[in-house]
This record gives sequence, structure tokens and C-alpha cells, in this order.
Amino acid sequence: MHYLYILYSDSSQKFYIGETNDLESRIEKHQNHFYSNSFTKIAEDWKIVLTVDCIDREEAVYLEKFIKRMKSKTFNNKIIADPSILKDILSKRKP
Repeated sequence: MHYLYILYSDSSQKFYIGETNDLESRIEKHQNHFYSNSFTKIAEDWKIVLTVDCIDREEAVYLEKFIKRMKSKTFNNKIIADPSILKDILSKRKP
């Protein structure tokens, strides 16, 4: 199982979009600034606002890249409010 996740920081008012096969471990690493050059080191108050179960890493990476290409807080908020949008995106993906 693989996961797409979105974190949000109130203090920086930023989103972080990522993918992993071990959600608990990855979130803990973000919170503890395990990744020295990581974007998430800009804040201490990251919280999970969305997790999506994906069939495999390919699907999770596809969604991650799609969301990042949008570069839109509005889009991020829409998919957080209605995650079924991501299923629509996947259904239109070319094999």
C-alpha cells in the first residue's frame, strides 16, 4: 500500500504534498526535521490534512505531481474538502 498525503502549517500557511509507503514514519521524520534540506523544516506545526490510499507508488507519485503542478492553494483546499476529485483525476489518466 502506498499513500499520498498533504500536510499544512498554520504558521507558514503552506501545504506540503508527499507520498510514502510508511505514513507514520514519514510524518514523524517531517516533524523532527530528519530531512535536512526539506521544505518542511520551515515550520514546527505541520498537521495531516489529507491522506489517500493508493494502489501503488506509481499512482501516488502521479497524484503528487499532478497536485504540485497545479501550484494552487485553492485546488489543495478543494481536494481536501472533496477527495473524490482525485479519483476523477486518476480515471482520466492515460495508461
